[in-house]
Amino acid sequence: AWVHGDPRKVIYPTDSYGQFCGQKDTPNENKTILFYFNILKCASPVVLINLQCPTTQLCVSKCPDRFATYIDVQASYRYKPDQWNYFRQFCKPGFNNPRKSVAQVLRDEDCPSMIIPSRPFLKRCFPDFSTKNGVLTVANQTTFKDGRGKTRNVTDLREAANGINNVLDARSVGMKIFEDYAISWYWILIGLFIAMIVSLLFLVLLRFTAGVLFWIFIFGVIGIIGYGIWHCYWEYDHLKGIPGSDLTVYDIGFQTDFRVYLQLRQTWLAFMIMLCVVEVIIILMLIFLRNRIRIAIALLKEGSRAIGYIMSTLFYPIVTFILIAICISYWAVTAVFLATSGEPVYKVMANQTLCKYANLTCDPESFNTTNVTKLCPGAQCTFAFYGGESLYHKYIFIFQLANAFVFLWLVNFAIALGQCTLAGAFASYYWASRKPADIPLWPLFSSFGRAIRYHTGSLAFGALILAVVQLIRVILEYLDHKLKGTQNSFTRFLLCCLKCCFWCLEKFLKFINRNAYIMIAIYGKNFCTSAKEAFFLLMRNVVRVAVLDKVTDFLLFLGKILVAGGVGVLAFFFFTQRIPLFAQEAPTLNYYWVPLLTVIIGSYLVAHGFFSVYAMCVDTLFLCFCEDLERNDGSTAKPYFMSASLHRILGKKELSPKKA
Repeated sequence: AWVHGDPRKVIYPTDSYGQFCGQKDTPNENKTILFYFNILKCASPVVLINLQCPTTQLCVSKCPDRFATYIDVQASYRYKPDQWNYFRQFCKPGFNNPRKSVAQVLRDEDCPSMIIPSRPFLKRCFPDFSTKNGVLTVANQTTFKDGRGKTRNVTDLREAANGINNVLDARSVGMKIFEDYAISWYWILIGLFIAMIVSLLFLVLLRFTAGVLFWIFIFGVIGIIGYGIWHCYWEYDHLKGIPGSDLTVYDIGFQTDFRVYLQLRQTWLAFMIMLCVVEVIIILMLIFLRNRIRIAIALLKEGSRAIGYIMSTLFYPIVTFILIAICISYWAVTAVFLATSGEPVYKVMANQTLCKYANLTCDPESFNTTNVTKLCPGAQCTFAFYGGESLYHKYIFIFQLANAFVFLWLVNFAIALGQCTLAGAFASYYWASRKPADIPLWPLFSSFGRAIRYHTGSLAFGALILAVVQLIRVILEYLDHKLKGTQNSFTRFLLCCLKCCFWCLEKFLKFINRNAYIMIAIYGKNFCTSAKEAFFLLMRNVVRVAVLDKVTDFLLFLGKILVAGGVGVLAFFFFTQRIPLFAQEAPTLNYYWVPLLTVIIGSYLVAHGFFSVYAMCVDTLFLCFCEDLERNDGSTAKPYFMSASLHRILGKKELSPKKA
């Protein structure tokens, strides 16, 4: 990729001669936009973007801003030289012969037959389409001359216009979203900072008031969802009788302005039903798991105590984030280089539809010496796309898969390194006889050093197994996408089953790997041995695993939802200017949901970063507790390492010394 790739093929458009538009130190340095001689030959913007349009393409400094035809310009070049000088900047470089016959100019495509007002988009000149009183126009005109003696209606461009208008509409939405980010980014950062403070404060207070805080969290989530149900009902009832509010989403179709949907009663009814379902599910789970929740809260108290002694673990997710960002950057850059490692492919472009050489590959250096130009007058050898027929180019797709596999392996290794490091730090807390006196001075850094020095191979092997399964899932998704249009129901069914099986396998491997890394951090054994011992240890305590581990995950998930929801509600009232104290400070936005969704998603990710440390702490302490029960019996010779609170809560029957 690094030898053959050239990212300039993505950055710069390429003209018919294989030259980049806008590249420095070239004749096209100041010509940054690609111009199409005959836009009518291009069926859709997709063809234009893929550089497959069968017309001459030139690099220009600016798009045309007026209607003109070569016939009119040639007829008046003697007494209106300015028109000729303007028109010829869209002709082939060096062409300055207005006396050449129109037929020969159009045959050889020295100049376009016409130019129409255009504007640059994606560094290419697109017709300046607009609508006036519901009528499609180009620069406020409904007709234009095609340069071949005919006057045509702009509706002839309807197929291209519809696609281009959709692209331009998407561009308009994108620009508005960019503007919203530009004027609200610091408020978004403030919202994320508040989420970080709330998450950190929650974990600190959990050490002292775990039970109270978690019940507050649980009822807080119920209260927030209840408020959402009431608000949806209020909006639903408020819209009753308003004209147009009884329309359905299907009736109005897709709209880029999402505020249109908020004017429909059906939208608020759907929101209300979804929130009611979520509310009922949470309440039922709390009713049936209330006793298990009390046990999980006790384990969380022990976890908060461990984090209180090793506060540096809360910031380790930043290290994992940096490592994963590096992996993503390496994968993305390599993928771009691979995708742009093709050689320029030139094809014969002929004006005559019966030319047998049309669309065949050609060599621009030797093209003029062939008989193609004789058999097909006006035929040209122009750049088509980047590709190649060599062995290397045939296997670029395989190289992309290999690059994706390396990406998955590296990401899983970075995650495994973080899990093993945190497990080692929390295990040093659990196995300390006197807490905190026997805890190492720098438990996190010591655990990180051990993981790098002694356990790199084990972590890489575990990441390799997971990466293989994930790559198979990627290939299955690719095959499913390719076969989506086929009618073979058996093949679709088989693919669906395979996707489901490998999804389950990936989830199982992640669970086994996570506990294997904990055992590696405790004993320092290899991956296979640690995975086997962790699996059988968990199977011997399967009831505790099912109850404590999953209930703990559920409670931490509720914590993430409450942090994200609380900050999201605050952001909603702020960005909609419903807080009188900050009404003047709130920015005026095109779409208030843009920063709102960013704050909600960002807050959830921030909370997830802090709570993932906490979840790893609980899993490590739980596995250590199970190992402690099997290795020791509470006697003087084999005392338990667990705290007194865990004695009372988790192992009442096993804690009496075993009889000889």
